[in-house]
Amino acid sequence: MVSVPGEGAPLIGAQPVKDTVKRGSMNHANFIIDNPGKIIEFYELDRKKLGEGSYGSVCKGKNKSTSQIRAVKTIGKAQMKNVERFKQEIALMKMMDHPNIIKLFESFEDRKNVYLILELCTGGELFDRIIEAGHFTETQAATLMQQMIRGVYYMHENKVAHRDLKPENFLFSNKDAIDKKENILKIIDFGLSCKFEPGQVLTTRAGTPYYVAPQVLQGRYNHMCDTWTLGVIMYVMLSGFPPFHGDTDPQVLAKVKAGKYSFNHPEWQDVSEDAKDLIKKLLIMKQEDRFSAEQALNHTWIKNTAPKAKKVALTAGFVNKLRCFRSQNKLKKAALHVIAGQLDDTQIKALRDIFMALDANGDGLLTAAEMRTGMQKSGLKEVPADLQQILEDVDSDGSGVIDYTEFLAATLDKHSYMQRDVCWAAFRIFDKNGDGKISMDELKAVINDGEVKGMTNVQTLASIMQEMDKNGDGLIDFEEFMGMMKGGGSKML
Repeated sequence: MVSVPGEGAPLIGAQPVKDTVKRGSMNHANFIIDNPGKIIEFYELDRKKLGEGSYGSVCKGKNKSTSQIRAVKTIGKAQMKNVERFKQEIALMKMMDHPNIIKLFESFEDRKNVYLILELCTGGELFDRIIEAGHFTETQAATLMQQMIRGVYYMHENKVAHRDLKPENFLFSNKDAIDKKENILKIIDFGLSCKFEPGQVLTTRAGTPYYVAPQVLQGRYNHMCDTWTLGVIMYVMLSGFPPFHGDTDPQVLAKVKAGKYSFNHPEWQDVSEDAKDLIKKLLIMKQEDRFSAEQALNHTWIKNTAPKAKKVALTAGFVNKLRCFRSQNKLKKAALHVIAGQLDDTQIKALRDIFMALDANGDGLLTAAEMRTGMQKSGLKEVPADLQQILEDVDSDGSGVIDYTEFLAATLDKHSYMQRDVCWAAFRIFDKNGDGKISMDELKAVINDGEVKGMTNVQTLASIMQEMDKNGDGLIDFEEFMGMMKGGGSKML
């Protein structure tokens, strides 16, 4: 851990202190728990650790119901110096819903630890790939930059600044070659992230010397600190060394403050002018003139060098899935949403490709216009007249756009969600107290959760309960739940 010379706030650290956040000791009250049961009741934990640090450790965990392998991050409560910041990190991770951002599935808690169940990425850090390769070709760098920028664009559109982007905080989903479309890059570690409002000045000095933006060192900056960092990472990927370097952290930080770098090294001789131009626009000193993530995504170098979105051929069956989803009752929609959120990249690859192809501006959200244009370009002969209404029903949170998991929920094949173990995993999310039955209070709790909030109201829930509760005991057991998933379900608005 190091500090900015001459300044009291930490530059690097797991828990920088914001003016509005006070340090406090951890009490043993449950504060982020998703599941009341013990983690070992639901997961078989691998004794071999994937990583270890001052926060705790990471190992593999096998879901006993679905056999899915996850990464289990164990954080010791005794090591938590700032509980509020940890709560904020979890809340921000729960918000994130994008193919290029690590997914938090669920969490557990006991007297000593908090356990985060995360997407398992087996391809290692971007940092290690850079060390291994020395530097990347422009096609490789553009492929990775496009993914990184997409993730940051989505975050910024959702008013979240990461504040600690660096090659160590990007993981590859698998060990395939960088150029392979199956190998997805994921943003991780939201420990220094924060929500922001337009025009808000951020003051916490947080980051890593090589990658930190000059304004962060001054303690007056905004979310554009992230795009500066993207420029530094792009420079490193194409040359093999950082634009601002020195023998000590103070030397590095002094060069960052000056903002001077060059392309005079031999490694830059064969790099295109377009690539250098994008770096220049990301490393502009004045943050108001610096390229945004949206501008970077539309830069000539990204447009011409990164792989184009794969063309997808949509059929009438695709529209029928959307229309069928519209006809389901709200509980089934919520269940499909939960199931979609639990699936691995490998299980939804085809749907992910369709989503990315339809997402014309790359912000990780689909508008009605993007859907209409995408359908027309895909060769779909007739765009349905009721498309707008279909999309409004798919938009479960009423945001006006369709997010990634909403899209997956509406387009899943029936055989993907009708397996009993998959449905059981979804049922367990609703069955908060683990007694094998879903009560009205548990229904309300899940429906009002951030992930599926706004999907229905109390009156509708009562109607759903009445329809699903075949034995009239005022509860929904698993067989009744399975019956609902098998059937079409009447539409209840």
